[in-house]
Amino acid sequence: MNATILKATMAQCRAELLRTFRNKRFIFFSIVMPVAFYFLFTSTMGSDTKIGSVDWTSYYLMSMTVYGVIGASLTSFAQRISRERTQGWVRLLSITPLPSWSYMVSKVAAQGIINLFIILMMFIIGGLGKQVDLPVSVWVESFLWIWIGGFSFMALGTLLGSMRNPDVVQVLTMILYMGLSILGGLWFPTASMSGTLQTIAKFTPTYRLGQGAWNLIGGGSIDWTGVLVLAVYVVVFVILSSYIIKRQEAV
Repeated sequence: MNATILKATMAQCRAELLRTFRNKRFIFFSIVMPVAFYFLFTSTMGSDTKIGSVDWTSYYLMSMTVYGVIGASLTSFAQRISRERTQGWVRLLSITPLPSWSYMVSKVAAQGIINLFIILMMFIIGGLGKQVDLPVSVWVESFLWIWIGGFSFMALGTLLGSMRNPDVVQVLTMILYMGLSILGGLWFPTASMSGTLQTIAKFTPTYRLGQGAWNLIGGGSIDWTGVLVLAVYVVVFVILSSYIIKRQEAV
């Protein structure tokens, strides 16, 4: 990678960051809603409420942090890709000296930075606003788990963004965002669901991303089953999105 390509990629990354933080949909779904839900549902439950052996405030902090990361990957990342493909922005970039990978690398890098910000913000809010007290090692492990696991939803966002109808993508992302969040136990624990729904929930990426964090704050280790499930989702999403995009470019 020469200096010109690197500087251009970094410039695209900065532009993505600015566009995202100016996006009202991103602010609402990825920042306002997780913070509001966190304070609402931790205030209405007793301070001594536990999910298993984990305090409710700690448990729900992880849930809402995952919820915010997923929201950023779906409500802004996916729709931005779809809109730019529809407007011909990707095709325009293909005739510039920049390599084809520069566009996607800048988007993934920017989204990774955004996810870092969301996780850090939620952890600070939980620690200071609700006095969530966890060992430093657990904070770090949970942070890394949610951040790395969040790339699976970037892969889903890329798949949804491969559709060239931004209006359909907007509706579809909202359905998946809310549906998977509820089914995956981010709004309320899966223990309150029926046995059938609990079984289905274990196959969702939302549950697996949340479960890894819940397990860590409960004194457990890395959830390797969750790692496998999320990895499979990444592979499937990437293969499908690559196939769709190649088919579209061939037309």
